[in-house]
Amino acid sequence: MKLPKRPLTKLLLAGSLLAAGQAHALEFRSVNRSGAIWYDAPADSGKKLFVLSQGMPVEILSEQAGWLRVRDSSGTLAWMKATDLGRQRTVQVIRSSMVLAGPQNTAAPVFKADKDLLLELQENTRNGWLKVRHRDGATGFIRIEDVWGV
Repeated sequence: MKLPKRPLTKLLLAGSLLAAGQAHALEFRSVNRSGAIWYDAPADSGKKLFVLSQGMPVEILSEQAGWLRVRDSSGTLAWMKATDLGRQRTVQVIRSSMVLAGPQNTAAPVFKADKDLLLELQENTRNGWLKVRHRDGATGFIRIEDVWGV
């Protein structure tokens, strides 16, 4: 029995669209001012949900007329004004970790990074380590799996 070609074509097209969606890179930005507001809808008339601190990293999910649909490290979804996000990147520590002098486990410790600490992202070394800077100026390397926002 010969199967019709049309369902197979639709199935292949659906599979390729799913694969393309999975390959889409994540985009993160950080809040550029204290007092940025999260809303339940993309409008000033929407219900105000949260007030964010400067530096908080968020994942950009979509954009609509100057508003961004975003997600934080806990998975909370909301809308915020695109102007409240900047290009300077920060990462949020998700578990207490040591920031080290070099990108290897044997490097000397520089400082301890407690959970929820925000660190300025200096460089993604692309080998499992991030070069970060503390607000007091200390720099070092932290494992990529110990932070959120990359």
